[in-house]
Amino acid sequence: MREETILRKIRKRDPTGLEALMERYIPYVSAVAWNILRNAMAREDAEEVVSDVFLAAWEQAEDLRAGFVKQWLGAVARNKAKNRLRRLGHELPLEEDILEIPGPDDPAADAESAEERKLVHRAVKTLPEPDREIFLRHYYYAQTVREISHTMALNESTVKTKLRRGRMRLKNMLMRWGVR
Repeated sequence: MREETILRKIRKRDPTGLEALMERYIPYVSAVAWNILRNAMAREDAEEVVSDVFLAAWEQAEDLRAGFVKQWLGAVARNKAKNRLRRLGHELPLEEDILEIPGPDDPAADAESAEERKLVHRAVKTLPEPDREIFLRHYYYAQTVREISHTMALNESTVKTKLRRGRMRLKNMLMRWGVR
């Protein structure tokens, strides 16, 4: 079923649309959530986070746009997983927590948070290629090191090194700019 058809069904509250959306994207959403949650909670709790993502898609069907559904689901999965970790009292390290890269402008966020996002966005833009692409693939699109190495024809160790160096570079830059 085409994405446009799936979205039309969801907007009409046809459960077959949601079933088709889940069939298509559950592996991706699960990977995004699990990469953040790791071993912080039971698998059933992580599955609940995934279910919450699809419930959000059902409830916010008007926000979904064909061609951007995967990105929307990934962003919601990241946010729900991070919020679940915070509720459990887990702290996210700087390099995980601050790296929300959807863009410099987020009207729903308060002024301080929006300013931090702008600075992160600006800092990520300073990374040279292919480091920036690797960084975005890993932290924004939740691709694993193995997926990135395969897609970009690089050794896994090279990808890991570039991610580590990128985190260090961004952390230093953001700390100089006064971010946390």
